[in-house]
Amino acid sequence: MTDKKLDFLWFIPTSGDGPYLGSSEGHRPPEPRYLRQVAQAADTLGYDGVLLPTGIFCEESFVTAANLAAHTEKLRFLVAIRPGTAAPAYYARLATGLDRVSDGRLLLNIVVGGNPNELAGDGIFQPHDERYDYAEEFFTVWEDLLAKGEAHLDGKYVKALNAKLPFRPVQAPRPPLYFGGSSDAAIEFAAGRVDKYLTWGEPPAQVAEKIDRVREAAARKGREVTFGIRLHFIVRETDEEAWQAADRLISRLTDDDIAKAQAWLNSQSDSVGQQRMTALHGGRRDRLEVSPNLWAGVGLVRGGAGTALVGSPETVAERIREYQDLGIDTIIGSGYPHLEEAYRVAELLFPVLKGKATDRHDVRFENIATRPATDSARPEFRTKLATAS
Repeated sequence: MTDKKLDFLWFIPTSGDGPYLGSSEGHRPPEPRYLRQVAQAADTLGYDGVLLPTGIFCEESFVTAANLAAHTEKLRFLVAIRPGTAAPAYYARLATGLDRVSDGRLLLNIVVGGNPNELAGDGIFQPHDERYDYAEEFFTVWEDLLAKGEAHLDGKYVKALNAKLPFRPVQAPRPPLYFGGSSDAAIEFAAGRVDKYLTWGEPPAQVAEKIDRVREAAARKGREVTFGIRLHFIVRETDEEAWQAADRLISRLTDDDIAKAQAWLNSQSDSVGQQRMTALHGGRRDRLEVSPNLWAGVGLVRGGAGTALVGSPETVAERIREYQDLGIDTIIGSGYPHLEEAYRVAELLFPVLKGKATDRHDVRFENIATRPATDSARPEFRTKLATAS
């Protein structure tokens, strides 16, 4: 058992939500009222923050976070910066503005991107590894602006001539930078630039190997990096109930649904992390428990983070502590649907995890308002895969 501090963030489903993967049954569109419900639940229950994903099928993360910040008190917001979708000076103004209006509650997630077709729509055409060269120049300008209020770079990819930033963020010299990427180029970029390296939920041995690579790369640059993991959660009072809930989550999927989703992911993505996720299950229902209590069913139809910890609070806490022993100090969790599962995880799992306060868990799950927004789901959100985050 470990006594190390653990930060636990939740997920804001800005591309939509529901009780079944790959199905429009019970779908909840990402309207502002519903997203506020999820954020306020996370704030009340003691989560340390929330992740807002990015992508063409997600509500814009900076705008959404600004809205949610006005309706929460302590919650921190992990918001994506996508180099190339806007100039570094503009992203510097966005980040500074959001950090100021949220009173220093901003975290920033660097998302270089793993879908060349989507990136082309944003005007980004560099091949995979070159995108990290671009990001290096981008963040040279961005960091100088936040730390010093001015920047000048006549680079190969980025030209910012005497850029100015008259306002300072609340957090000095800047909000913390998070990042996830599994390729060699991504790890070299992370080692020299970010504060926290994020991995998707791979088996502990694979996570350990990745952490070692990042640590070694950071040490070569004279830096230290901390680590987090992105996981879904299916927590119930018993292991049996949790596995039943996992089966229910994919109960509306046909084999054809899975085949189409896997073909789409394989054809669209050049992400090494996505390739590692897909390799865990190979699109097969009969090999979903890829490590004890680590279930890859989410990744059958969802891009990005595709694994869930499944079990009783005691079982899931034991699995979390295995990751903590590797160096993980931050969890970014989610569950379908995100409102109800935020309560389940907080009420069942938090008391078992040492160091999480329980005196704030005074709203029982059965008392929450669970009725989703009544607006009909937009077709594009019913049919497209969730963004990889």
